[in-house]
Amino acid sequence: MSRRPARAEHPRGPGGDATADRVLTLPNLISFVRLLGVPLFLWLFLVVEADVAAIVVLAVGGTSDWVDGWIARRLGQVSRLGELLDPLADRLYILATLLAFTAREVVPWQFTAALLARELLLLGSLAVLRRHGYGPPPVHYVGKTATFLLLAAFPVLLLAAATTSVTATTAAAIGWGLAWWGLVLYWVAGAMYVVQAARLVRAARRGAAA
Repeated sequence: MSRRPARAEHPRGPGGDATADRVLTLPNLISFVRLLGVPLFLWLFLVVEADVAAIVVLAVGGTSDWVDGWIARRLGQVSRLGELLDPLADRLYILATLLAFTAREVVPWQFTAALLARELLLLGSLAVLRRHGYGPPPVHYVGKTATFLLLAAFPVLLLAAATTSVTATTAAAIGWGLAWWGLVLYWVAGAMYVVQAARLVRAARRGAAA
């Protein structure tokens, strides 16, 4: 991680032009569409209670998490905006789904509180890094795996809550298995970010003292 305003080099597109500051790219468009899915899901789930449609929106928004990043690397369209939009969309999906699920008692409030506590921990770390001139840490594969597991778990848990057959029992077992593993890895990733932030802060203080 580097201090701002210094930026890491970004891949160049096929034509050789740097894409770090581009906005109108296909990956960014996908990320914007994913963001629009958040209020759509909340409206379907909380207002009209169209659970089947909400499951579809949630499944598409969650499983498409890797699509924008894959296309960005494939087409050489990695951009700073895309690097910010992708984790933002992931966090909004997770937070919106948790709050909506808690409101309709699909998940217990303790599970929601555990995930929200991790987000508060990360926000505190980011604030400390910003005070020392650092930007947000790069996304770690452990964090991406945790996000994938959580986003995969939510539509399965919703399916379990929306049905009353053997399918519900199976879906609940699968959904909670994914959810608990996602929660554990989410905290592991959070701890890794805190350790990384602490090392950077110590290095910055040593540099200032020297």
